[in-house]
Amino acid sequence: MLRKFKISIDGKEYLVEMEEIGGVPQAPIAVPVTPTPPVVEAAPTPTPVEQTPTPVTPASVGNDAMTSPMPGTILKILVNVGDEVKENQPLLILEAMKMENEVVATADGKVTGLHITLGQVVNAGDALITID
Repeated sequence: MLRKFKISIDGKEYLVEMEEIGGVPQAPIAVPVTPTPPVVEAAPTPTPVEQTPTPVTPASVGNDAMTSPMPGTILKILVNVGDEVKENQPLLILEAMKMENEVVATADGKVTGLHITLGQVVNAGDALITID
């Protein structure tokens, strides 16, 4: 015997027919179906347009720039150009595979170039920061 069911998923209603296997047959139950009001969706909120960072070409970055150890997204930049840094000082936070990784200075020096922007996606080997 086929039985009809009304199922609601994510606000949309579906009428489903199912065959009952085994059990005691029952008389169909009349269930009044009331029409559901249409779902009115709000207009999407426009997102602010972000300026795209100027791409850094290998020619504009010296060989002394620190490179990304893995692909990921720049979450925080902890230094600015002109800052003095010490060896093992955190320079930025790189999110990779849902983990936050600190990129630290490999030597004492002065930050002479930031080659990334907040929220930028980088690949392994991409230039991040130059320290002289």
